[in-house]
This record gives sequence, C-alpha cells and structure tokens, in this order.
Amino acid sequence: MHRDPGCGCCEKWAAQVLQKFGRTIKVVNTTDRAPLHKRLGMPANLASCHTAIIDGIAFEGHVPLADMKRVLAKKPAGVRGLAVAGMPMGSPGMEAPGYPADRYEVIAFGSGKTTVFAQH
Repeated sequence: MHRDPGCGCCEKWAAQVLQKFGRTIKVVNTTDRAPLHKRLGMPANLASCHTAIIDGIAFEGHVPLADMKRVLAKKPAGVRGLAVAGMPMGSPGMEAPGYPADRYEVIAFGSGKTTVFAQH
C-alpha cells in the first residue's frame, strides 16, 4: 500500500484488508504517487490518500472490501483497478461514530475509460 505519510485512515483501511484477506500489507510512504497512478492508468481525478495493489489489481482510496473481493473474483476485462475518490465519511477506514455516512461511488478504471462499479 503506497500512502501519504502520516495518514491514519490508511492504516484503518489496511487493518480491515488484513482482517478480511489475511494478507500482510507492505506500507510504502510517499508524497508523490502521481507516477504510480500514471503507470496504473488511473485518472488524476480519482486520487485519494493511498494506493494498494492486490493480485495485479489497483485499489485507490477507501474501496469497500466486498467490491474488492468481487473484482478480484471476476477480473473484468479492461479493468486495472477500482477507486473511491477523496475520503468519504463512512467508507472503510473512514468510519466515525456519530457522523452519517456519505454517499459515494466506486469507479472502475482501465483501458482508457471509467465506469461506475458500485454505489454506496
């Protein structure tokens, strides 16, 4: 997981991934993930605070684990990754008691186009 140094919500998201996927997570602190995003074919407007790569699929930001499992199982043609732009309240790692969850979309990217993969 490539992340912005000092971002605590990234660690919360990673803990959930570890719990649900049972995988060790290597953390790479970096303030410039733009070259990684470009290599992955991710549009700049989908950027968030961390980028994880699992089984060759990129996950940008606070992507729900159920969506991650679904894309990893199906590996849809042309999809290089999923992204949740920004840091929506209530998304994995962004839960805060007493605050309502934001509505947000999970965007699939790759092959030069983006599509809505899920809505929450």
